[in-house]
Amino acid sequence: MADALKNAIAQSLECPVCLNTFTDPKILSCSHTYCKTCLDNLLEYHGNDQMLRCPVCRAETKVPNQDVSKLPANLALKSLIEDVKSQYQFCTNCESEDKPQAVVYCQDCGTYLCITCHKTHSQWKHFISHEVLAMSKILTGKVSVRRYHKCRKHPKEDEECFCSNCRKFACFRCVVMEHTKEGHGVIEAAVYEGNHMESIEDIKSKTDKKRSSFQKYVDFIDEQKERVSNVQKQCTDDINKLYEESVRHLTERKELLIDEVKGRTEEAEKELDVMKTSAQEHITHLTTIADLITTRTKVPLDMDALAAHDTLCQDLQEALKREDPDYEQPRQSSKKGKSVRFTRNVGMDELGLGKIVNTVEKNIVLPTKDSMNSMVSTPGGRMAVGCAGGGVEIFSADGQLQQTVLKHVDIRGVGFLSDDRCVILDSSSTITLYTLQYTKLNIIFKTLSDDEGGFPDLTVDSDDQIYVSYRKAQKIQVFLPAGGKAIREIPCDGYEPEQITSYNDYLIITSVDTIRLIDKQGVIKYKLTQFGDSPFAAVYQGNTILIATVKHHVGLVSIDEYTNELKHVQNLVLDYKIEKPEREWCYLQQYRSGEIALCTSDRLYIFDRK
Repeated sequence: MADALKNAIAQSLECPVCLNTFTDPKILSCSHTYCKTCLDNLLEYHGNDQMLRCPVCRAETKVPNQDVSKLPANLALKSLIEDVKSQYQFCTNCESEDKPQAVVYCQDCGTYLCITCHKTHSQWKHFISHEVLAMSKILTGKVSVRRYHKCRKHPKEDEECFCSNCRKFACFRCVVMEHTKEGHGVIEAAVYEGNHMESIEDIKSKTDKKRSSFQKYVDFIDEQKERVSNVQKQCTDDINKLYEESVRHLTERKELLIDEVKGRTEEAEKELDVMKTSAQEHITHLTTIADLITTRTKVPLDMDALAAHDTLCQDLQEALKREDPDYEQPRQSSKKGKSVRFTRNVGMDELGLGKIVNTVEKNIVLPTKDSMNSMVSTPGGRMAVGCAGGGVEIFSADGQLQQTVLKHVDIRGVGFLSDDRCVILDSSSTITLYTLQYTKLNIIFKTLSDDEGGFPDLTVDSDDQIYVSYRKAQKIQVFLPAGGKAIREIPCDGYEPEQITSYNDYLIITSVDTIRLIDKQGVIKYKLTQFGDSPFAAVYQGNTILIATVKHHVGLVSIDEYTNELKHVQNLVLDYKIEKPEREWCYLQQYRSGEIALCTSDRLYIFDRK
């Protein structure tokens, strides 16, 4: 009876999470008690939130200032632990009333042994392989005792079975009386213990693998950050070298340039830092919860410990479901930073040092001089340039001319339907549909002539409706792919629509020096005027709008990103030098792979903004 009482007391002194004797026990609002260190680990795993969830009952406790030490201590339990540690453990094998003090504990026998019994025990042939713990190590907490439970209903019976349905240990008599109904899965306690340890090893292996995966991801991000930092350093070195060759009064200009390099590269670095922090937090989460589960030396036996174990295992399984890192995100963020370059001035303004620009991937001379009338992205992710002299020239994202089609057609506008059919607006303002292989389809559209409508432009929206704008008539006609008359007209009161682009439920209209965002009834929602410059707009992949402003008389172009309310977001290309075009007519588009394409009447410029 005394041994049963001692075992019961020892069990009550064990933390349900770490399964060791409590150290600095703290009470949660639900009255459950845990070691302070275990609560610190749990709080860290849940993101250092002020609310701590109990592993046993899942009730939440508010942790003041995220400081577990401020939770109330279980003073009674702490005192009991000190009392138990201060008492001697006597030999449970001796039958005399005056039992000697125990020096070891046999894990396999579940017995405390004095020095005499220990000598005898160690000489028995069948007991040589038993695990024996020194009392000095037990008392200092270096090792833990594996307790053998007695059934509470039948104190003389060991709990040799485990019911997987009830999640509890039971003696054989309890199994017969309470766990024989359908649905109860009863196995030997030893079998459960073995299965449990196998499960722990499996979780540990998966955790190590997942942790290694994210560590490689973090290392990769560091590599990308270093490359971006090298670009910044190289630009700064070039600036400083030229600065030393210039006069001292350029100090202010030098600092502005360095700040601009830093500003442009910091965006990429911040994105990489966010990705790195997210990955490191996941590693910390995996490590913390895995350590709580996998570093145990004992199997949870009572219901609280089992509940805590199940909760922790469930949390870890959820964490393990997270997908492996996507290396494309840091690669693309790094590429934005690596595209920054410093270019020095040459000529009269050489004392201005230079400026920061973005890398241009290609500068391609169009096959036909002064011929470009339109440009649009193809369904295959390439760029189609419509030429006034005839034909549609298709370029890849790296600037290679891959195909020329419809050479006999004088192009004014190009678009594509969702089924990849090509829509062509020709020099007579006639709309024609072509198959994917550019075979002409016998579909007739009733459009306005040049005398009626003036110079036209064309775009196609996501619903496959075809929009044709007319400068002279100051209106937009809307057609269905089936052909025939326009199904409706959109007025352009007070302005001439020069270029037209579909954007979600809106249309972007370019007119002289103004960009207008209108709905499909013609109501102007937002407008932006660039006095003295010629603006050209395009839809950006980030659900925003790109606007290129071209200074034709000096051959300079800048490209900026705007919100759908035409509010400025950021500059992407600043005063990039282009060949002065024959006509003041440009088109702006974006490749599906991220590059920005600007086409003048003579050249195609591809800016790498992936």
